[in-house]
Amino acid sequence: MSELFERAKKVMPGGVNSPVRSFKAVGTEPIFIKRADGSKIYDVDDNEYIDYVCSWGPMILGHNYPLIEKEVSKAVKGGLSFGAPTEKEVIMAELITSVVPNIDMVRMVNSGTEAVMSALRLARGFTKKDKIIKFNGCYHGHADSMLVRAGSGALTLSNPDSLGVTNEHAKNTLIADYNDIDSVLQLFKANKNEIAAVIIEPVAANMGVVLPEKDFLHKLRKLCDDHNALLIFDEVITGFRLSIGGAQEFFDVKADIVTFGKIIGGGMPVGAYGARREIMELIAPLGGVYQAGTLSGNPIAMAAGVTQLSTLQENKEIYQKISMLAEKLADGLKKTAMELKIPICVNKIGSLLCVFFTGETVKDFKTAKTSNTELYARYFNLMLKNGIYLAPAQFEAMFVSNAHSEEDINKTLEASQKVLIDMKNEGAF
Repeated sequence: MSELFERAKKVMPGGVNSPVRSFKAVGTEPIFIKRADGSKIYDVDDNEYIDYVCSWGPMILGHNYPLIEKEVSKAVKGGLSFGAPTEKEVIMAELITSVVPNIDMVRMVNSGTEAVMSALRLARGFTKKDKIIKFNGCYHGHADSMLVRAGSGALTLSNPDSLGVTNEHAKNTLIADYNDIDSVLQLFKANKNEIAAVIIEPVAANMGVVLPEKDFLHKLRKLCDDHNALLIFDEVITGFRLSIGGAQEFFDVKADIVTFGKIIGGGMPVGAYGARREIMELIAPLGGVYQAGTLSGNPIAMAAGVTQLSTLQENKEIYQKISMLAEKLADGLKKTAMELKIPICVNKIGSLLCVFFTGETVKDFKTAKTSNTELYARYFNLMLKNGIYLAPAQFEAMFVSNAHSEEDINKTLEASQKVLIDMKNEGAF
């Protein structure tokens, strides 16, 4: 694999096509994946790993789900791309609007980043205001205005801002603190009648996994109403994973605009944004907010996505199963740490979880940053050697899929116990 990485570095920046894949945050070289099946991935040397990255979330049914594979193969025979309307994209739009609350219309795009970028433009066009509030440590893709105190790979690399982002883009992005409603209120007061929208990950999943405190999202909804601003839920992670209706259904909070990512394509490159009719009808060709894309609604991605979302809609018990497996994993990790007197915090909601190497309760960006990233890097590498593939960065989520089994969870907990004992014997704690 080292030879392959050397080849990659000669032709791709850092040898990768996305920074977090570089394994820089965990101090080692990346593994190169050859194939995947169910809950497992296999590298080019044929090593097997239980996978908790799940392509960063969308593989909620597991890798190579047979029905998705069948429908994609069928769609491929009809052609890869047309740049023209297809029935499948209509079916997809009908499906999304039927299960997600407060969405009358949806527009397909090609990534979560593109969905967020388009949603922000739409919010500004609808409100005729310029400023956006985001939250410290939340990641909304790499559009210029969102690369301000971002999470995900930018947070891990200690480079939350980016070269090339102009002051003009940054000045209209205001930063609040996650789970601190007063910080949002102060921004509204200081920028009266200037704020178009508040964008939030309803569960922050790019500074690890950080849950919204009780009533935080409801209070945020009221603030937006009081100040004539739109509330945007970035559901690239939570959409169709917390529940079939996403975070809006899970927390019973209404958003004005919702963005989705790769989960609606079964892991294929796809995204979408949706809202009520009066907002969406501002988008071209009906209105003056322009957004376009040759590959939007790609027939192969739609075939995968319709199959995945239909399966979830028809088998809602899947959500209970994956939540219970995640609960068993989280409880087991905490129990081992407690027995070994190792200070960790495990946050879990639905099928999302994260292990922080800190004695603090992680509830926001500040407390997330107390996690010892060197300890996480050591933990990651030892778990990898024991056949467990976790996110190669502290500030990311673990995902449990429907393909994971009780045996997978037990093996993971056994590996974690062994690794933590070894780390303690090394004097890491």
